[in-house]
Amino acid sequence: MLEKSNEQYISWILDLKQKIQQSQIKAAIQVNSALIEMYWELGKEISERNFENSYGSGFFSQLSKDLRIEFPEIKGFSESNLKYCKRFYLFYNQHDENRHQFGDDFKKKLFLVPWRHHVEILIKCKNLEEADFYIKKTIENGWSRAVLLNMISGKLIESQGKTINNFSKTLPDYESDLIRETLKDPYIFDFINITENYKERELEDALTENISKFLLELGSGFAFVGKQVEISVGNQSFFIDLLFYHIKLKRYVVIELKTGHFEPEFAGKLNFYVTAVDKQMRDESDNATVGMIICKDKNEIIAEYSLTDLHKPLGISSYELKKILPENFKSYLPSIEEVEKELKKIQ
Repeated sequence: MLEKSNEQYISWILDLKQKIQQSQIKAAIQVNSALIEMYWELGKEISERNFENSYGSGFFSQLSKDLRIEFPEIKGFSESNLKYCKRFYLFYNQHDENRHQFGDDFKKKLFLVPWRHHVEILIKCKNLEEADFYIKKTIENGWSRAVLLNMISGKLIESQGKTINNFSKTLPDYESDLIRETLKDPYIFDFINITENYKERELEDALTENISKFLLELGSGFAFVGKQVEISVGNQSFFIDLLFYHIKLKRYVVIELKTGHFEPEFAGKLNFYVTAVDKQMRDESDNATVGMIICKDKNEIIAEYSLTDLHKPLGISSYELKKILPENFKSYLPSIEEVEKELKKIQ
């Protein structure tokens, strides 16, 4: 227990009380930002004072009790949360070179992200760069905490921007960078239950049946236009597997699904589809259409060679299925007759 007669500590509690009251006034205007700013300042105060060193392990317990007495209506002054406040401040206030990199603008971004998101990022991210990535994506996409956790566990940071593409040769630099950051490799389809020897149409059907989850995996900004979209060229009909429109990038995105290895001829066909969409569907205000092949796997050298002399912006990514049912899955399930027979035994 702390000595409550300690004048320095009592003075500090009174000072904290005033600062928290000021935060409460701000909170009436902007709830989340004011709350996170309060936690930041609280973490800074705890870090810069020497009370923890003076009073040992009982410090956080006593501080929690005192703040709860002063502010019984505020949740968030538990012992564990106060420790997270300190961790929050120290994590983003590391070393001079990092403070330069993560300056005032970055701190403003911190205050836009909900506190429970911050706690998960503190627990799961290994360094500032990784934390910065997920903070930016959370703000950009409006992720819930559940979505954030899925993205961290799915290692989004490792797949973002790794698509093999020719964007740098076919698009202006600023557009090339934006699109490269938007696309991933691999895409993780962990919401699909299909058999080992599935066909492309089965995969396409499974993705469109779960279109909201598929859009989430694709990322922010994608709007679904349709599947097996018909285009007519030279009195012949052709069918695009999946067609999307990216609202932020203002362009159509043609996606061709392939359940096997990447083959060079896939790129030529995709180039043809992108050209057709540009000529027949693209509006004057739209940017150039982008084509994507999403295949089971690819040889990177073959993929790069296949895109070398093509003049439409094309990319090649792979996908992973996390929940594949075995081909003979049905044989593991009992028939209705077998279930009834077992029930009669129980009775």
